[in-house]
Order: sequence, then C-alpha cells, then structure tokens
Amino acid sequence: MRLKRRNVLLGLVGLSLPLIASSCSGNSPEPTSEASSTESAAPETTAQAPETIRIGYQVIPNAELLAKALGLTEKAFPNSQVEYISFDSGRDVNTAVAADGIDFGLIGSVGVGVGIAQGLPYEVYFIHDVIGEAEALVVRQDITSVADLAGKRVGVPFGSTTHFSLLSLLELEQISPDSLTILDLQPQDLVAAWQRQDVNAGYVWQPHLSRLVEDGGTVLTTSADLAERGVLTADVGIVRQAFVDEYPDVVKQYVAVLDEAVKLYRDDPEAVAEAIAPELGLTPEESLTVMEQLIWLDSSEQAKAEYLGSADQPGAFAEVLKSSADFMVTQGAIATAPDLDTYKQRLRGDVLQ
Repeated sequence: MRLKRRNVLLGLVGLSLPLIASSCSGNSPEPTSEASSTESAAPETTAQAPETIRIGYQVIPNAELLAKALGLTEKAFPNSQVEYISFDSGRDVNTAVAADGIDFGLIGSVGVGVGIAQGLPYEVYFIHDVIGEAEALVVRQDITSVADLAGKRVGVPFGSTTHFSLLSLLELEQISPDSLTILDLQPQDLVAAWQRQDVNAGYVWQPHLSRLVEDGGTVLTTSADLAERGVLTADVGIVRQAFVDEYPDVVKQYVAVLDEAVKLYRDDPEAVAEAIAPELGLTPEESLTVMEQLIWLDSSEQAKAEYLGSADQPGAFAEVLKSSADFMVTQGAIATAPDLDTYKQRLRGDVLQ
C-alpha cells in the first residue's frame, strides 16, 4: 500500500503541479534496533572536511532525522564535529543562513523560493520528503467545512508550507482570508494555543499535528487532499553556497548518508520507527504512522528531470521554486521574484549519487 501511494505522488510531481515545501544540537542516541546496521552503510569520507559541520534540522520524520538518531553522520565524518541545531520552521532556518549560523538546512520550497528571492546564499542539494497526510488542517468539533472557518481563529506558521496550503485551500474554496483571523504561530506555540482554546483550528505538520488530534481535534483537510487538487508539498535540503563550493565531496558524502537512511526505512520500517521514536517524542507505533505519511526519495530518484535533474540539465524543481516565490509576491510577503534561470542555477544535481 505504501509503494502504491508513493507512485501516485511521484506521478503528480511528474505532471509539474505546483510543489511547495514546508516546510526542519545534541548528542545522537545509541541505536537500539536492527536499523543501526546495514550493508549499504555510507563509508567514512576520505575527502577534505571542515572541523565542524553544522546541520540545521527540523523534527520531521524523514531520512535526516533518522540519520541523526542513528549517528550515521558522525560515522561518515569521524574527523569533524557534527553539530545538530534544531529549528521550529523554515523561516528560522533562513534567518540562520543569513547569519552564517549553519551549513546545511531543511526548509520548504516556499521558504526556499523566498530565500533565493531575498538573495540568501544557498543551493538545493536534496529533497528530504514529499508530504502527504503529514500536514493537515485540524479543527474543533463545531467546524465541519472550510466555509465554517469564517469568523474563526486559525493558527499557522507564516511562510511555511502549511501557510501556503491554508491560503491555497481558501482560494480553492473561494473564501476570503479576511473573513477569518489567521495567527502566526510556530508549531509548539500553536499546540499551546490549541490547548488553551485560543484558536479554533490549526494547519501544522507532524508530530504537532498528532497532538492537536489527541486533544480533541478533527482533521478537516490534509496536504494529500490538496495534492489531488494541484498543490503538492515537500521538505527540501539546502546548503550554503560557500560550503558546497569548498567541500563538494562532503556534500556528496552527506547525500550518501541520507540515501543510507532511506534504504534502512524501506528495508525495515518497523525497526526504523523504533529508532526514530525518541526524536519525535512518539511511540514506535505512532512514529511508523507519521513516517508513512511522507514519501522518502533517494538521490537516484531525485536526479530525474522532474526533480533536481543533473548539472547539465536542471530539473523541473526550479519551476516549483519560481512558482512558490511568485505566489508569495501575490501575498505581499516579498516585493519581487527572480527569473526561472536564477532558480535553475540553485539546483545542485551534481552532488546526487
């Protein structure tokens, strides 16, 4: 069933539908499951590497979080200090890049489209996941349709995929955003506001989504539903331009680490769920459920024309970034968006395996 759903979503991407992404330190825990070993483990790098590799991550059940949980990155770079820095949303990751605070980051393509438009010095090297049911609009029991949101208070992290999805949903339903109160709340703040009953609805991602549902919420619409209506979302890996220019082999090796994590998940999802559960703050059973709501792609799949493509032929993902930035212009978030060639130049298909 998981493979069938994955093929459906890949087909949607192949149709060049709008693909907008959400969108995300500490010591890695010792793995306690069979997911801690694999014959395809990424070898230790022999390339020149910096003393410290700074990874800005989000708590999202994808390959990067699994690599952190299992210590795969530290194993691949034994001569570097790997520093994981947690962020609540892609907006904060953009701020960290602007301050030269991280080398790698996880952002949604909405945030990436905006970041490139604002001149942030990074490039896209990986697509961490394609989002389906892992993002959703959760409402209280008295809301049974999108039209019922009128006059209500809805929380969402501004500049994220869920923000884009909420606005797209309102547009599809021909409902003016001015008819409701949309509050800018980071995921943890949204959960707290929900528990205080300060909001009537929230559009957010896992694992925060599950917490709203556990506290009496009902899922009204998911990002998988929106994908069927032409709005697809994903989480995207970015790397500072100066870093990839100086350490291209290190970036390739990190891609190999992420590929290792993808393979582990595909080979034994139950063991992976057990390993990643502490990072998510969920049970292994809950972790497996939320992981299955995302589509994990390996680098060979991302090297295809509908994604990042190659160095000579940048993929269709450039059009995704361009369209997401254009949308944010219409929302008044940014003044202008650069041309398509600018976005093509930011795809680093050359680092894919």
